Amino acid sequence: MKFTKALTALSLLVSGLLLTSFCLNPKSQIAGLNAGFAKINITPTQPVRMSGYEARSEPFKGVHDDLFVSAAVFDNGDLKTCIITADVIGFSHKFTDEIRSLIERETGVSAMNVMITAVHNHSAPITGVYTKNITQPETDYIRTLQEKIVRAAKNANESLQPVRIGTGKGTCKMNINRRARHGDGGIWLGRNPSGICDHEVGVIRFDDLSGNTIGLMINWPCHATTGGQENYQVTGDWPGATARNVEQSYPDAVVMVSAGASGDINPIYGPNDNFNDINAIGAILSEEVIRVAKSIETAEASNLKIANSTITANGKKRSESRMPDVSLEPNDPIVIKLAVVKIGKNIIVGISGELMNEIGLDIKANSPFKNTFIYTHCNGSSGYLCTDQAYIQGGYEPMVARTMPGTEALIKDALKKLINEL
Repeated sequence: MKFTKALTALSLLVSGLLLTSFCLNPKSQIAGLNAGFAKINITPTQPVRMSGYEARSEPFKGVHDDLFVSAAVFDNGDLKTCIITADVIGFSHKFTDEIRSLIERETGVSAMNVMITAVHNHSAPITGVYTKNITQPETDYIRTLQEKIVRAAKNANESLQPVRIGTGKGTCKMNINRRARHGDGGIWLGRNPSGICDHEVGVIRFDDLSGNTIGLMINWPCHATTGGQENYQVTGDWPGATARNVEQSYPDAVVMVSAGASGDINPIYGPNDNFNDINAIGAILSEEVIRVAKSIETAEASNLKIANSTITANGKKRSESRMPDVSLEPNDPIVIKLAVVKIGKNIIVGISGELMNEIGLDIKANSPFKNTFIYTHCNGSSGYLCTDQAYIQGGYEPMVARTMPGTEALIKDALKKLINEL
């Protein structure tokens, strides 16, 4: 009898120790990949200037549709990472560095494991990255925007749950190469149907263990410039229209839209103030996204890795002309931030600039991972990142680019090394 009681007591003690150890080690509670998603409205409440067109200097005159920031946090027990997309034009290096540090403080996700991206929306308020002489209402908006981005990351982190993941690809030809020949022999912003243009639509779907889709990550290479300088109403442009349409088919999902390598790609409509054009692109793209999403089969995954790098390119002053073979004047070096995240079998490449689509296509083609997606305007703003050939040809992008020829090879070599580390 004494022996039985002693054995029972010992069993209870061991069980208690094991339970205590399990509770104190949260990593042991995670099997596979956990993910959490959140979305917050970032529409300004008072008129401020809009970013994207120098000729548009007055504050916005109305809100056509709301803007949002979306966040996803991933955790496999060994690593946590956070990816954020926002319906704005972009962020400075300083802005993203500050937010990444705040997110680390609020969520425990290392600042180096946070990717903050913008869809490069030209119909959204200024964020300070392209505009000088910021007014007090604009300062207030930027501060509120920062707070909401951090809150979205925190909300996503608090909603972590086990997920299944799947990936699909489609095609949408509502975008077009914009480097068009003009009669004077130069290249300007237009429509070039013969130019190289990446039409790939990437879709990553996340389901909970009951089969409900809780997150969709959409990647398509195109400037968000359907809304032009004539437009004084806040809108999410085609990314916003796409998200709204997809949400009708997936009402429980946070839909995150990102712009692929599109430094030289525009929508086939616009820029103008015709919202029918914005809605048309959003409708056609979303139809393809929904078609692809429904065809995806999700599965358990646990792979989660991230690698970061910073490269420094030779700086260039704005050129005096868009004509071919102009002389290039040196300027201060430009920092370019790179990040590569592996989620399951997917590779997401983040670049702090407007990458030409030829470079993006080359990165994807040479990646050892079939599902490689490019996220531009990520963790800062380094300006247009052009092919070496573009500087010879001329045009708007190399004219305003802040980096010299040779940047293309720097980016490709650095990303090849990062991807191979995963």
